[in-house]
Amino acid sequence: MESSDVQRGRGRSPFDLIMNQIRRKRTTSDRKSTSGRFLSRQAESGGLPEDREMEEEREGVGVVPDPAESVCDMGWGRVCVFVKRLGKRADSRTLSLAHCDLTATDVLELATLLPSLSLLEEMDLSWNELIGGCLRSLTSHFQNVGGLRTLRLSCCRLTADDITALGEALKCVPVLEVLDLSWNAGIGGSALQGIVGKLHPTLREIYLVACQLTETDATILGSVSKTEPGTGVVWGLGGLVPSLSHTPSLTTLRLHDCGLTTHSLGLLGGSFHCLRSLCQLDLSCNKGVAGGLSLLSPHLALLSHLGGLDLHLCCLTHTDLQALIQALPSLTELTELDLSSNKEVGGVVSDLVSALPLSQMKLLPLNGCSLNQESLCALTLAMPYLRCIDVSWSKVVGGRLTLLLEALQPSVTQELRLSSCDLTTDDLLHLAVVCKRGVLSSLRVLDLSYNGGVGEEGWCGLLGEGGLGSLEELDLSLRPLTSKPSLLTSNPSPLTWLPTLLSAFPRLPALTRLSLQRWTLTAQEWEQVNHALRKRKVLLELDPAPFASSANQEGPEEERYEE
Repeated sequence: MESSDVQRGRGRSPFDLIMNQIRRKRTTSDRKSTSGRFLSRQAESGGLPEDREMEEEREGVGVVPDPAESVCDMGWGRVCVFVKRLGKRADSRTLSLAHCDLTATDVLELATLLPSLSLLEEMDLSWNELIGGCLRSLTSHFQNVGGLRTLRLSCCRLTADDITALGEALKCVPVLEVLDLSWNAGIGGSALQGIVGKLHPTLREIYLVACQLTETDATILGSVSKTEPGTGVVWGLGGLVPSLSHTPSLTTLRLHDCGLTTHSLGLLGGSFHCLRSLCQLDLSCNKGVAGGLSLLSPHLALLSHLGGLDLHLCCLTHTDLQALIQALPSLTELTELDLSSNKEVGGVVSDLVSALPLSQMKLLPLNGCSLNQESLCALTLAMPYLRCIDVSWSKVVGGRLTLLLEALQPSVTQELRLSSCDLTTDDLLHLAVVCKRGVLSSLRVLDLSYNGGVGEEGWCGLLGEGGLGSLEELDLSLRPLTSKPSLLTSNPSPLTWLPTLLSAFPRLPALTRLSLQRWTLTAQEWEQVNHALRKRKVLLELDPAPFASSANQEGPEEERYEE
């Protein structure tokens, strides 16, 4: 008498039998990873596959499985296992593996998985310094991801050979729009020749920040700007400014930390008549431009579509700021102006606010600007419109926060940053009242770090009132070299800051990050935090020894709680 397996295999080809054996040898984990898909197919077709095969065979109908479908399922299963091992989630269109400590072996494995990622549009492998020198093993398989639109490889210690391999593979990704190669020092020194002439017209942005580019590289990138006039180049060299006259359709120009000088500003301003489509201009972190903004400001009126201007950390002088203020009325579409970390700004806030189109402003960070009381009064005129408010490192805010809070309009502010502002207990109690009124119902980021002068009553008042249902990030960290107990067990009063925070978690459904650095937690408090976050996806940032209690010094500095 023949066995049941033989009976079920009668009428099939040897290939069918081999495929059946492969399916039988699948691991338990593979079965679990596809159980949802298996059950859904079962429900749609009514019954188990084996039962249907038996029934159809009794009716004389042979069942032939689709090998292509089986291989596809197995390939996606391998992708899921690989990504999950790195602490990420699998997505058929986006592959984000930044900060994953990838090795050359991981890159080889990823390359074998690309045939199962044919729908991929974005790949981010940034901040994986161990993959430098082995990029060719990945790019040689780029024909499997022809729809790739964004490729980020910043801070990967790429070599000249990596860039050459990338250039050879660009023909396989004809719709690439964004290429980020920033923070790769090995690119400087003519290595960019590996990609010149191989970029497609679809490319809109190239990021080359802090790549130690040379004058030769500047010439190379200048040729890119001429041949690809729609490409926005983010580089680190002022020598490229003369090439801008060949990019009339440029919309974004970032010259962050490029070593620009006052002479560079003159050249840049002279090219603005060819950049009338420019929407974003970033000149930040160029301390060499101090005293020369008057060479640029008269030309800003030519940028009629400019919506964002970034001049933070440029050591701007009073004369620079006055020249900018005179040009601001002509920038009718401006919505974002970043002058943070320029100390002289504190003395001209009143004139600055008067020159801005306030009703359309969304971003005006003034952190590190040496604000004074007059500055705060002037800033209140802009507060009702700003989505992001940042006055961090302004000691004058302490004791005067009410002045700013009363100017807020409901459901407008999304970020409120008050780090190191010498806030008092009364300031937080006023903030609590504003939250209770629903004014900050759209707030996503609240930074109250480095305000050690706030007492328990202030923390408890804020955390107990509610009104922060959209809050995603909350930073209550103390200043470095500072440590305070949370007073859960040392104070007999039940209204202490940590228990109030834990009880507030149900009223913070959107919370994804909580920073409590420099606060000391006891073993009991750790237990309560674990219990409160056991079903929440919250990144908890705590401080390592010596600030962490002895009960937790062996634990991790960060914990992520997931369902």
